[in-house]
Amino acid sequence: QVQLVESGGGLVQPGGSLRLSCAASGFTLDYHAIGWFRQAPGKGREGVACTTSVDGSTYYADSVKGRFTISRDNAKSAVYLQMNNLKPEDTGVYYCAADRNRLCVLWEPQYDYDHYSQGTQVTVSS
Repeated sequence: QVQLVESGGGLVQPGGSLRLSCAASGFTLDYHAIGWFRQAPGKGREGVACTTSVDGSTYYADSVKGRFTISRDNAKSAVYLQMNNLKPEDTGVYYCAADRNRLCVLWEPQYDYDHYSQGTQVTVSS
């Protein structure tokens, strides 16, 4: 079955850390961009981070630069999002997505992507 399986969300206090994982099943991540979008309550979906094997580039939203790190393990067809110094405004549902032949400079929610995960809730609250 071709799918993205995501894990790692939860409840954390401000300043805490979480690590999200996203594993590809039924396909490899060769020539794919893969990363995360998030959607806060009452807001639209926004791009958070991306990594692509098309040109080796990465992308981070300005709001997460210096706090979030995306990494990939091609042998496991997996990608990880290490989130440090979390803030209440990071709260939302995080979705992993993958798209063949995409560059991270085009990591925006209005485009269609080949694969999406089921989403995981991240709540930052004291």
